[in-house]
Formats: sequence, C-alpha cells, structure tokens
Amino acid sequence: MWDHAAPERCRSIGSMKSVCILVQNYYEIDIRVRRKAEALAAAGYSVDVLALASERAKSKSYDLNGVHVDTLSLGKKRGSLLRYLYEYLAFFFWAFMKVSLRMGKRRYAVIDVNNLPDFLVFAGAYAKLRGARIVFDMHEITPEFYMSKYAIGEKALVIRLMKVVEYLSFKFADHVLAINEPIKTLLAGRGLDPEKTTVIMNAVDESLFASSEDVAIPSDDKGKFIMMYHGTLTRIYGLDIAIEAFGKARAEMPGAELWILGNGPEKESLQALSRKLGLESSVRFVGSVLPEEIPQWLKRSHVGVLATRRDVFLEFSFSNKLSEYIVMNKSVISSRLKAIRHYFSEEALAFFEPNDPTDLSRQMIRLYRDKTLREQLAARAMQEYLPISWSVMKERYLRQMALITGSSEPETRGELTVPGLASR
Repeated sequence: MWDHAAPERCRSIGSMKSVCILVQNYYEIDIRVRRKAEALAAAGYSVDVLALASERAKSKSYDLNGVHVDTLSLGKKRGSLLRYLYEYLAFFFWAFMKVSLRMGKRRYAVIDVNNLPDFLVFAGAYAKLRGARIVFDMHEITPEFYMSKYAIGEKALVIRLMKVVEYLSFKFADHVLAINEPIKTLLAGRGLDPEKTTVIMNAVDESLFASSEDVAIPSDDKGKFIMMYHGTLTRIYGLDIAIEAFGKARAEMPGAELWILGNGPEKESLQALSRKLGLESSVRFVGSVLPEEIPQWLKRSHVGVLATRRDVFLEFSFSNKLSEYIVMNKSVISSRLKAIRHYFSEEALAFFEPNDPTDLSRQMIRLYRDKTLREQLAARAMQEYLPISWSVMKERYLRQMALITGSSEPETRGELTVPGLASR
C-alpha cells in the first residue's frame, strides 16, 4: 500500500533540497510540468524552472505559485526538421549554461528534464558531475512522434538516429518517468531498464474542477443534447471524423449539437466541412476557452467525444481531455487506442474503431438514446480512473523524488495502489 506519510517527510526534509526543471515549452500552459513543479514547491522543495518566454508572461523572470521561472525568448516557429533542430539546440545551450553556472550557488539535488528533445537531458551533464541526479520525463516517444508528423518510415536514417539519441538519453538519466504503461513497455524493448522507470500518468488535477459544482447550467441548454470536444483543432484529433459521424447520426438525434471548443490550424476546414454537410446550426465552434473556464463548459455537456486518429504515435496517446470528462462525471466516446484501452474497459468508455465515422455515429446514437447507459459508463470510468488519478500520481512523483534525493527510504516495492481499490 502507498505510504501516505511520504509527502509529509518531503515537507520536513525537502526544504533543503533544490530542483531545477527544464522544459522547452511555455511553462504557464504546460500542465504536466506545472503540476509537478507546484507539487514539489508545496512539499518544501525550492523549485526553479527554465522554459520558453511566452506573451502571457510580463517578464522573462517571474514567480508563480511558489515556483521561480526563468525564460528564453526563442518562440516556437517549428515547421521543418531543420527548424526544430535549430530551436532545440538554442534552448539546449542556454539551459546548459544556466544550470551549470547556478550549480555553485544553488547546488541542485535534481535536474528534472522534460522532452522534447531527448538530448535536452544532457544539459544537466555538469550538474550531474557536481552531484545532481537527473530525472528524465519522457512526455513523448520521439521516433514515433516524428514518424507520425512527417510520415517518415521506421527504417529511415533520421528515425534510427532518433532511437540512438533516445537510448543514450535514458541511459544517461538516473531515473526515467514514462506517461503510461504501454509506453514503458515499448521503451523497455528499446533498452530502457524498467527498474529505473516510474509511470506518472497525464491525469488532471481534480481540485481544479471542484468549484464547477456551484455553476448553474444556462437555461438555453434545456432540451439540447450536447456532445463536446475541447482542445487544439488539429488533424490528429479527428474532428473531421467527428463532424462526419455527427452528420450521419443527426437524423436519429433530435436536439443534438456538437460543440467544439478551441482553435487551431484545422478550424477553417472543419467549418467548411460543417457547411458542406448542412450542419451549421448544430455544430458550434466556441473558440478559445481559458483553462479555468473548461470545467464550466464541460458541465454543460452530456457526452465527451475523443475521435483521435490511429497511427504509430497516437496509438500510445492518453489525452488529458479524457481525464477531464471523467472527473466531471461525463460519459465518453473514444477511439479504441492501445494506451486508453490498457486502462479502461468496454464497460467504462464507448469505444469506436479509429478513423471510422460510421462506427462513431453508432456510438453517438447509442448514448443519445440511453441516459442510464451514459450514467453507468461515467460511474465505471470514474472507478477505473481512481488508481491513475492525479492525487495518486502526485504522491507517486513526490515519493520518487524523495527517494532520489535521499529524503526517505522506500517502505514497499511494486506498484502503488489506492486503498479500497484493486489495481487493474
């Protein structure tokens, strides 16, 4: 069983420990990194973050919820592989110099490095020589990411080089964080030692959704059956498949609407598809929504729709959106992808075959017609989600950091479980 006293020990001992987190992204919007950093700060660690400068930040150096952030004005103008490489190298050398120069004064106990790129882990090389431990948080599986993004074959030279860099990176790290068990298994097949790997899921912070309980549902929603997607409008999320499926199912679902929250490069083409199918009045493009407003929007929905395409990379994806629907007690229609299917049963989610609008339309109609089924799916999904919830992942992460920094000793071995719930 999980030792609930471990975070308290971190709090008492961790005040003497400093952690530096490296992430080539905008810190304010990188939810995974923010959750880790704020959990460490709350547990008594001194936390610095090196990240990209965003337009939201008022200065290049700032404090946010107990975390100190320094940024590099580099931007994210990626397109070609060469542009990616330029940005990666620029951030790498900046982070390397920052961490190295600070080691004399800050004496970081841990450098927590978040990919992409994988070789960013070597920005902590000097710090490691001075005694810091390197934690490598693998947000993405790099070879599959680029195979998917640029339609590159697995045997291509650039992909083989990426696998070499990946291998060297997790060999260099003292500990590796993977985002789900299927990815951990995949990486073990490429040489990653399972004994030095911990799975920290991309679960949502449930506390952020607690305040939505008091939000009233607008009267305009009465009589509507609202299916919803929220996030970036890109091809990988299969929103064209969702719209096409809705067009097939609409005649069987009076009063149904599909609401799409967010912006992205596919917005205009998705709007054009809606017009082509005569769905202008029932497919609503809401636009960008602030993160703190998402719970209020999700409360208005009846069903979440996650129509992610299937490919060599997306097969292993586990979207934050899924967790958000579940903690809001909403039933979810989801692509039958390997990572999601690993954690959730057919009794928890309404699965459909990826890339198949006809199968998706069938599930839309099925949930529209059966309120009891929606409630049963939502309840079972919540039960299966609890062992991988953020409250569990946070304690797992803090415990691992305490072990790495020598703040505590492990009392048990094996997977952590939630009291009263069996691990799936």
